Amino acid sequence: MPLVSRFLLAAAVVMLGACATPHGDGPAPFTIAVIPDTQNMVSYKQQTGEGFALDGAAQFLHQMQTIADWRDAQGAPLAFAVGVGDVWQHQTLEMDEEHSARGFESIFNPYFAQELAVTDRVLTDEVPTAVEGYSLLAAAGIPFGVAPGNHDHDAMWSVAGYPPRTDIDPRELRMEPEYLGMLHIGGLDNFRSAFGSRSAFYRDRPWYVDYINGGGSSAQVFTAGGYTFLHIALEMQPADDVIAWAHAVIDAHAGMPTIVSTHDYLNTAGERLANPIVDLARVDPEQHNSAQQLWEKLLSRRDEIFLVLCGHQHAQSRRVDANVNGFEVHQVLADYQGRGQSGLDAGQPMDPRMRMPKGIGDGWFRLMTFELGGAAPRVRVRTYSSHYDSYSSDLGSYAAWYRPYEQRHMTDAEFLAGDDFVLELRDFRARFGAPR
Repeated sequence: MPLVSRFLLAAAVVMLGACATPHGDGPAPFTIAVIPDTQNMVSYKQQTGEGFALDGAAQFLHQMQTIADWRDAQGAPLAFAVGVGDVWQHQTLEMDEEHSARGFESIFNPYFAQELAVTDRVLTDEVPTAVEGYSLLAAAGIPFGVAPGNHDHDAMWSVAGYPPRTDIDPRELRMEPEYLGMLHIGGLDNFRSAFGSRSAFYRDRPWYVDYINGGGSSAQVFTAGGYTFLHIALEMQPADDVIAWAHAVIDAHAGMPTIVSTHDYLNTAGERLANPIVDLARVDPEQHNSAQQLWEKLLSRRDEIFLVLCGHQHAQSRRVDANVNGFEVHQVLADYQGRGQSGLDAGQPMDPRMRMPKGIGDGWFRLMTFELGGAAPRVRVRTYSSHYDSYSSDLGSYAAWYRPYEQRHMTDAEFLAGDDFVLELRDFRARFGAPR
């Protein structure tokens, strides 16, 4: 039976009986954790031994232990965890061999000279810290998928052909290639060493069901709330062969509710637009698809996909759109890497160049609680800091600390609503039937 026909049949079943089922009679709610860009906590530079006011690695490991220890009312662990990329900060190569062979050239960029400096401490400090953190999830029996971010690549460089402007007042700079130049990335050996298909995390795990590029993109399954879910972690602005692979994975798990995560997809206005100075599809359209192309080629074309998660762009946003068959796809951004209140608390001075706190992350992550047993399936999204041991909505200083640097055009109430909200899954039953 075609997938859409099965959805229509499931909708009829729901109309006949499921709506009368009390919420308490269905499967219990479950939670997944979404771990946005941890790069500043993991960075070897954001540690007391390097002169920073607190140890970012300790903050990161506390965050991961908090997630590993999270329990619902029945004492069960989290059903799944999603890492949306930029797990660590630095690179080990000026440029990877593949891009060098294709004729790419780099130029000096004074605005990113520190950020682009290569270092072996990626392999001696940052990757081991990341592995230690995710090992806490593995020890707790929590399956997870991780999508690589731009910082997780072996190389990142300033692209020749997009020279930065150095002849203007720094206060006049804009986040545009014409002012700051354009960055590009390559190589995933470092990422594969931690999260590749043959890594200790995934080797022989029955819930790790597929991969491409050695695990640069990967797929996992987990069962909770009366459904078995598929999660696909995609490389940043993926190539056509990765998109074709994702279609094949969904074909192999047809009819399964699917979550897709990728590093860069939404901006903070909820638009499907890349960070303009890290726009891979603009620099290399043969090997990358833009967020809009990803929507058109994959996300809007598969009725199984109901949720898309991303990071990369500092702050939060969300949108919901109908796919080609009219089913809703929720798309959600969260990235807290720029938050530095914990550093200020510890005595770290403001960043004089950026005129804001030095970003570390403050231990913030997302908890998405799925309530699928009742007549109106939904996801309650809350934002929690392991460092402050508080939800965003319970921390009275939350908007004052973060809104001026992330969403200054919002009111405090709007900003708070961006981190504590509900996704109504209005057509979930029609697509996937009643829970089993």
